[in-house]
Amino acid sequence: MRIVEAHNFSTRRDVETGTEQQRRAVLDILESVKKDGDQAVLAYTEKFDGVALSDMRVSQEACKAACDKVEPDVLQAIREAAANIRDYHSRQMRQSWLTTKESGTMLGQIIRPLQRVGLYVPGGTAAYPSSVLMNAIPAQVAGVEEIVMVTPPGKDGQLNPGVLAAAHELGVKEIYSIGGAQAIAALAYGTETIKPVDKIVGPGNIYVALAKREVFGMVDIDMVAGPSEIVVLADDSANPAFVAADLLSQAEHDPMASAVLVTPSRPFAEAVRQQVEVQVSTLPRREIAEASIRDYGAICVVDSLDKGFEVVNRLAPEHFELMVREPMDHLGKIKNAGAIFIGPYSSEPVGDYFAGPNHVLPTNGTARFSSPLNIDDFLKKSSLIAYSRADFLANGSKITAFARQEGLEAHARAIQIRLDNEQ
Repeated sequence: MRIVEAHNFSTRRDVETGTEQQRRAVLDILESVKKDGDQAVLAYTEKFDGVALSDMRVSQEACKAACDKVEPDVLQAIREAAANIRDYHSRQMRQSWLTTKESGTMLGQIIRPLQRVGLYVPGGTAAYPSSVLMNAIPAQVAGVEEIVMVTPPGKDGQLNPGVLAAAHELGVKEIYSIGGAQAIAALAYGTETIKPVDKIVGPGNIYVALAKREVFGMVDIDMVAGPSEIVVLADDSANPAFVAADLLSQAEHDPMASAVLVTPSRPFAEAVRQQVEVQVSTLPRREIAEASIRDYGAICVVDSLDKGFEVVNRLAPEHFELMVREPMDHLGKIKNAGAIFIGPYSSEPVGDYFAGPNHVLPTNGTARFSSPLNIDDFLKKSSLIAYSRADFLANGSKITAFARQEGLEAHARAIQIRLDNEQ
């Protein structure tokens, strides 16, 4: 891993916009599905996935059968993780509220769940049952009535058993064997088979990301996420082998994933670098991890821990691990991070799979202004105004003055006609 200077270090990657050729391809797919519906979706599935489907729907029998193909200990882990995720997100739930003033005016906020949400789950070699849990459970806790899942088939036409088993455990019943930009289009615009949704969530490749970006406005989306990233801030009290393992846990995701160590100790930096070289050599996804470490990995040696926190806050990482002496003493210094992992036993995969917080996190510096996927992503709020006669008479002239200052006479007259009626 390269050692970099703190003052100009950045992990920002121009990976979310894609090439113009990719964008044009996505626009063509979206337009075709909008026009030709199921026919276009099935044609693109055959073209890109190599599978000719007669029916894109996945039966409940297939989901139930998938559970038998998953190792019992994995199925148990899915069930326990689901319980942890459900418990964590249930604590985020907010209620509608109403307040009444002495004048009789009532103001409030009505909170309702979205009606129908689409969940995109990657397939093939990047099939993640954990994505099903992290996206579907918050929607269920929020009260979303209809959750539809799309996931692309493998070259053999089959779907990942772990993904189907996770969906079955959660009771997700509407599932379609489609993926890519054509699946995003089907969810956004609807087809003869698939009703359109209100929001699309879930990760995917660059074509999925571009499609989500293009349909935003027709439907809501969770985010346009880039490659995964981790930043570890550690002093010489940390275990170099632990830190190296955690860096590689993200590096194996993608050649463009970013794994960064920030430390005030150069000897510790060298120890971690040696550990990375040793551990990466035995990884099944060695080539991916090596490319990530080579091109986007780094060790940033700083003068002090406080300087380290400045670097971390500038990077605003998706995952941030703090492995220093008395870490809770420094918690207030963390301003920008998607998820914060404290101490030697809070390895990033603990959050990815099992602890309960969501692993759908802002990437590429967007933790400066955005948050992990949460209950609010599946809720909508309506303001409630029941204005009393007393308040209207007391404030009507102020409202007309405000409206006329903005040049909106019809607004002013809508108030004035009521004031005149009271005289």
